Amino acid sequence: MSLTRALTVYVAQGFICFFFIFLAYKILKRDRKRLNLIFSGFYLSAAIGLLMNFIYAPLDPLEFEPAILFLNFITNFGIFYSSIFLVVFDLILLKSEKVISPIKQLVILIVYGIAMFCMIFFVYVEGIAFDGSSRLGVELDLDSWSPIWNLPFFLYLLIIESIPTGFFFYFSFQIYKKFEDEQLRKKWKFFIFGATALIIFMYGIFVSNFLNDPTFRLVMGAIGLILAIAGGYLMYTGVGRQLEK
Repeated sequence: MSLTRALTVYVAQGFICFFFIFLAYKILKRDRKRLNLIFSGFYLSAAIGLLMNFIYAPLDPLEFEPAILFLNFITNFGIFYSSIFLVVFDLILLKSEKVISPIKQLVILIVYGIAMFCMIFFVYVEGIAFDGSSRLGVELDLDSWSPIWNLPFFLYLLIIESIPTGFFFYFSFQIYKKFEDEQLRKKWKFFIFGATALIIFMYGIFVSNFLNDPTFRLVMGAIGLILAIAGGYLMYTGVGRQLEK
């Protein structure tokens, strides 16, 4: 494992992981009503994905390739599935929990989960990808032990992740326009800015894994740490503290 990968996984992503777990704990400590569960689900889903990354990062791809690819799938699923929790959270605030009932919430989560689960077909399918590689989804760099995303997988995740991202921004601005109190508007801005920082971080992961450039990975690791910590805290400041009350 290269030094760049070790620093990215165990320092930058490690700090993000435990910070997100801490924020989820703070939200759930006071109350475990559905709105709290949905919002904390965003942090916990991403944290679970990062924890899986800790497990397979030190494994030699020559000896453990099938296990690494599967754990990488869980990592990607956890991190990128997290965004759907923000969409459901926004819908509950916008329409009320009576309109967006628990059944409807579950349907949204399951449907998006199925779309995300389809990533696994890219992981194990062999074939000639558009960029000339032999695997359609994820390959492993034998020098750095980092995952490399091939073009079909990159495009699939880009499209799938853009759907909840678009809905999130649309619903968030609809909620913002409904607020008349200036203090509420200010807090909601924190929430939107924080989510934007985290979304930029996620798309940075996309590009980093696709380009597979060590320098870009290192820079993205440093920038991603700032974006993720600042974004997670801004979201918590804007909404999470109110959920504790």
